[in-house]
Amino acid sequence: MSKMSKREKEIYKVIIVGSVVNFLLLIFKFVAGILGNSAAMIADAVHSLSDFITDVVVVAFVRISGKPEDKCHAYGHGKYETLATAVIGIILLFVGLGMLYSAGVTIIDVIGGKPLEAPGMLALVAAILSILLKEILYRYTVYKGKNLDSQVVVANAWHHRSDAFSSVGTFVGICGSVFLGEKWRILDPIAAVVVSVFVIKVAIQLFKPCLDELLEKSLPAEVEDKIIDIILSFPNVSSPHHLRTRRIGNLLAIEVHIRMDGETSLNDSHDTATQIEQRLRQEFGNKTHIGIHMEPIR
Repeated sequence: MSKMSKREKEIYKVIIVGSVVNFLLLIFKFVAGILGNSAAMIADAVHSLSDFITDVVVVAFVRISGKPEDKCHAYGHGKYETLATAVIGIILLFVGLGMLYSAGVTIIDVIGGKPLEAPGMLALVAAILSILLKEILYRYTVYKGKNLDSQVVVANAWHHRSDAFSSVGTFVGICGSVFLGEKWRILDPIAAVVVSVFVIKVAIQLFKPCLDELLEKSLPAEVEDKIIDIILSFPNVSSPHHLRTRRIGNLLAIEVHIRMDGETSLNDSHDTATQIEQRLRQEFGNKTHIGIHMEPIR
């Protein structure tokens, strides 16, 4: 087992903080939902449970993604992190669809005359506490994720915020049930529908970039243009072509053909290619995978 890098340690620290908060919250929400007679709070607890499961998934995949290159993985294991992000997106999607279905059934039942029981104040307290803690956790996690350039940590941050959104819907529904009377108890499932749409949207936003990466989509045009500009900034280098780019987790891979004077010595050509690699790594990260194929000017 390779020694854990500083980046991995920071990612684990963020995940552990989130998992502890998620575990305590889901226990409290289940208790509050049962004792407070709130189906919405129990559903919110299930959402928190999905957060906790997500943390477990992230821990498992990030450790693998941090492993160095080996005989079977010449480009490293970075895509395991991408896969973890995709798993989070899929979990979020199913959670959102489940919430949408459950809320829709409840609304139909209420319209059909089925009464809804009023939840207790304990459920309201749990919703308020969840909103505060999950928003704080979201801000902390997304800040760390951007600093660590980790898609999976940022994805996990959005899972925290989706839980906060869920709790906002729960809070509105419980408030309507407790303070506005029986006729307004339908606010609970209506709010849940709105929240579920937000959750589904976030899931799609997380999953699409992962799908692009797993399908080897090239880097954005502006990034490829910058790569070309860097290559052409070196004298005696021309006609960069066959440029191929992609993401590997939080790393980039760049392959390109360049042309130089056919009379240039092998040593000088090698030195130029090495300088280009160093300049690209300064711009895109020290662990960027770079392959440069040199051809004589035609």
